[in-house]
Amino acid sequence: MCGVFGIAGHEDAVTLTCQALQGLQHRGQESTGLAVFQDGLINVKVGMGLVADIFKPKAIMEFSGDTAIGHVRYSTAGSSSLINAQPIKAQTSKGRIAIAHNGNLVNAKQLRQQLVGGGAIFAGNSDTEVIMHLIARSKKKKIEDAILDALSRVEGAYTLTILLPGRVMGVRDPNGFRPLFLGKKDGAYCFASEVASFRLIGAETIREVEPGEVIIAEGENLHIIPWKTGQRVTFCIFEHVYFSRPDSVYSGHPVAATRRKFGHRLAEEQPAEADIVVPVPDSGVFAALGYAERANIPLEFGLIRAHHIGRTFIEPDQKTRRVGVYRKLAPVEHLLRGKRVVLIDDSIVRGTTMNQIVNMIRDAGAREVHVRISCPPIRFSCFYGIDTPKSEELIAHAATVEEICHFIEADSLGYLSLDGMLEAIGGENTYCTACWDGAYPVGFEGEKQATLFEHEMKDKEIKA
Repeated sequence: MCGVFGIAGHEDAVTLTCQALQGLQHRGQESTGLAVFQDGLINVKVGMGLVADIFKPKAIMEFSGDTAIGHVRYSTAGSSSLINAQPIKAQTSKGRIAIAHNGNLVNAKQLRQQLVGGGAIFAGNSDTEVIMHLIARSKKKKIEDAILDALSRVEGAYTLTILLPGRVMGVRDPNGFRPLFLGKKDGAYCFASEVASFRLIGAETIREVEPGEVIIAEGENLHIIPWKTGQRVTFCIFEHVYFSRPDSVYSGHPVAATRRKFGHRLAEEQPAEADIVVPVPDSGVFAALGYAERANIPLEFGLIRAHHIGRTFIEPDQKTRRVGVYRKLAPVEHLLRGKRVVLIDDSIVRGTTMNQIVNMIRDAGAREVHVRISCPPIRFSCFYGIDTPKSEELIAHAATVEEICHFIEADSLGYLSLDGMLEAIGGENTYCTACWDGAYPVGFEGEKQATLFEHEMKDKEIKA
């Protein structure tokens, strides 16, 4: 749950990086940063807060250089503090380097213990720093080879933009958990977590970086390394459900169109007698549109979102999320009063937010509230870069649909089935579904190991 960007060989690299990061702001709101190759050095600026707050025009003018990377962070691993803000940089025996990372390494704690035992000193507690230490300690002499050597030891989810003198590397893990795209701006190649950031800077989208692929951009030249291909591809389908912007594309599918298809299928599987369909904005809008189309029920925007409030799902703690719901959403009473409402949202995690929204709609005068969710019940934690809590905090882990319905105080509750979701996206067997079925594709051999790792994750020592 972070966003990365990089561009090589453009005279406005710093400005473009800051602009592109604003197109990725939904992927992380806690901290942001950029690293630029300038006068033979790598200079880094990071700060806690939003891109527009940290990179004001005066701050941008402090930097120059034609090669840069950037990052927006949400701490799925490592504490939310300035010490863990990215990119991180280092001077190694192989040369200067800076790294921006989106994802989670499932073996980071083990690697960290080995590194500390060998004398390594860590400044923060993010798993990105583990990658940096592995690169620095590699016996490979060329830095590009050392990077590949380090990545051969890590497991889990990672997309990286890596700044080297005069060039940028884009890296995607062999499973393709997290997204990464290749683009081009005025002859200079660039990388981004989502194509929405390319659109913001007027860059052309070339293609999605393939799982297990490393691409080195140096001005107008590309060097493509099919580094670790042939493994099972397990794209994160939650990018389609919630995380990616609807104007993005992921795993070859437009996100908005996919969410609309989820809504179509949800209406077929979970119909409701109702007067209006109301989305929870913004992530529920396209699924609600699909539901309303298939069910032939009018769509009404009965909830209005205050867009100056960020995404409450990616707030760092539950207390902040609870307060954020009332600050972010407001009911439109004249649309809701006396109506039977189908309320569409992308997911239910703990259930507390949905309970608040249901009661908000009832207080506005709705006669009935029927909740429909455009993904299956989330029963298991994600260890690959989406910040779901440990399983016992997930309401669907132990509760039935009927029990969840009672908790959120809805008149009825229906979820999209897993089979229905996969069929809606083309029946492809190329997605990670672990948060719904517990079938973890990397790092676990069974329930016992998954539970153990889950509790290790809770101490925030290996999160990034």
